[in-house]
Amino acid sequence: MIGGGHHHHSGHGGSRGAPIGLPFAGVPSELRRRYDELVAEEPDIPLDEEAVDFSPRVPENERRPFTLRRFLVPHWRALLGALALVVVETSAGLVGPVLTQIGIDDGIGRGNFGVLLATALAYVLAIVVSVATGALRIAWTGRVGERLMLALRVRVFAHLQRLSLGWFTAERSGRVLTRMTSDIDALSALFHDGIVNMAVQALTIVVVSVALFSYDTTLALVTVGVVVPAMVVATLRFRTASDAGYRAVRHHIAEVLSDLQESLAGMRLIAAHNRQAHNVARHRAILGRARAANVYTGRVGALYGPGSELVAVLGQAAVLVVGGQRVLSGRLSVGELAAFILFIATFFAPIQQLVHLYTTYQAGQAAAAKLRELLGTEPGVAEGPNATVLPLVQGEVRLESVSFAYDAGPDDEAVVLHDVDLTIRPGETFALVGPTGAGKSTIAKLVTRFYDPSEGKVLIDGHDLASVTLDSLRRQLGIVPQEPFLFAGSVRDNIAFARPDATDDELAEACRVLGIDDLVERLPQGLDTPVHERGSSLSSGQRQLLALARAFVARPRVLVLDEATSSLDLRSEAVVERALDVLLEGRTAIVIAHRLATAMRADRIGVVDGGRIVEVGTHDELVAAGGRYATLHAAWARASACSGP
Repeated sequence: MIGGGHHHHSGHGGSRGAPIGLPFAGVPSELRRRYDELVAEEPDIPLDEEAVDFSPRVPENERRPFTLRRFLVPHWRALLGALALVVVETSAGLVGPVLTQIGIDDGIGRGNFGVLLATALAYVLAIVVSVATGALRIAWTGRVGERLMLALRVRVFAHLQRLSLGWFTAERSGRVLTRMTSDIDALSALFHDGIVNMAVQALTIVVVSVALFSYDTTLALVTVGVVVPAMVVATLRFRTASDAGYRAVRHHIAEVLSDLQESLAGMRLIAAHNRQAHNVARHRAILGRARAANVYTGRVGALYGPGSELVAVLGQAAVLVVGGQRVLSGRLSVGELAAFILFIATFFAPIQQLVHLYTTYQAGQAAAAKLRELLGTEPGVAEGPNATVLPLVQGEVRLESVSFAYDAGPDDEAVVLHDVDLTIRPGETFALVGPTGAGKSTIAKLVTRFYDPSEGKVLIDGHDLASVTLDSLRRQLGIVPQEPFLFAGSVRDNIAFARPDATDDELAEACRVLGIDDLVERLPQGLDTPVHERGSSLSSGQRQLLALARAFVARPRVLVLDEATSSLDLRSEAVVERALDVLLEGRTAIVIAHRLATAMRADRIGVVDGGRIVEVGTHDELVAAGGRYATLHAAWARASACSGP
């Protein structure tokens, strides 16, 4: 069903009664006590859907390309607070060399124990202030980072909800998972530690540079002349190499997750065709490419890190030689030289730290580029700025000169539907039959506006679907697919998926009317029975019946059924068909029929062939006409006779 999701936390497993579907439909009894303890410890955070400001249109403030700067600007106050803490922490941490110089020259040099004691106490106080401020800064930036991550994850997830079915069909799910996991994790590391630490180290370098020149210009020039040029050259080369390396790393991480997801989803088929060894070899090759990318970035960092340390040591050696000569000549005091050398150590440490932070920054930038590409993707089915609310409809569906192609090609070969005209009356059950690939499902996808036609219009009660809001349209549409999708949760969650405000009485009434109340009663915990992901703990018939109940509770005006009984056994099919009779009463229904037995139950039938509606009529009319449908019916009758008793 189409509609908003809702989840209730269920703390009950399948330890009571007979298990359904799988050996463990819920929590094993031996783990029950610990599970209940963990549930009791979890914070009760209710899901408040009304607090989520979601629109199918991309907000204006999100239309500009995603960059770190644009993302951080709205949080400037929190970042400014972090910067203020950085200034205090850095200042407190840099008074040590100055106090050392005072203690040596004015305390030890002049035999003044009071000055020496005062500088020692001031040194301890500065360390305490630096440590306390650092702890406060880490806590502050942690909260800010989590706030940024929450905003980013919600933004990315909301954008995924806006994208059309065509985008998900073309994009591998593993790549999408990478955007939501690995890429955002890379930005998380940058937000939590990288940005503020880069500010700390950069401010330290600036303050230390000023201090070095204030102590001795000659020594400062020696330091800058030895260190800076070598560091600039090394950093530029490192930046070029690491940029390419981290882009490759992010690409191969997406490949690994994509292959993993695909293999897990197809595990049954892999086992059936004995392809485990092939899959291991394939995944090994993908992991090998990912390893090679990581080894490359590691090699680049390994060359840059020790190289920069060598430059630092050479700089300190040069300062010690030149500074020692200046002390011997009386142009510099011992305390000033000691302070200078301490400042140099403080000068090199931030440079080393910036090297490592630059790695984090590069990983974050590569992730930001991937997210920029995702967030810059426009929804294929967009809600217009002047879209109006679709009023309650009677259910007349009309296609006017509709043509459609999934991928626009240079010729007509890419066109799936050609100039289709069709009218389905309110309350009518209309079946679409035809060979595989004829365009039956495409017509259903256009009616539900999963896609927009390339040419022509799709209308409900005379309203062009492209001119109404998606929310008002989808609230009046329902879909029961051939393979119904059930979410991990309880039976109640799945039946009430499209109407989370439905009461238990309404859910029970839906089950009773559809004749599946006995099914729910047989489940170990009734409506509270947990359902595994995709409904794997239920049989095919049970999943289909729950999907029909979900459609009934949603109260759609127009219903699309994609051969809801084709994968069921005869007994389950009979139960589902009885439920369908109740569900379709008073509603417009479009039935994609692969079995003629299903089509014969419809009020009218449309035969689709080659992307065109070639025949329309009742079953008797089409059989009497002797056309395509009559040929299909004759073949079906012969097959039924051969398979009969």
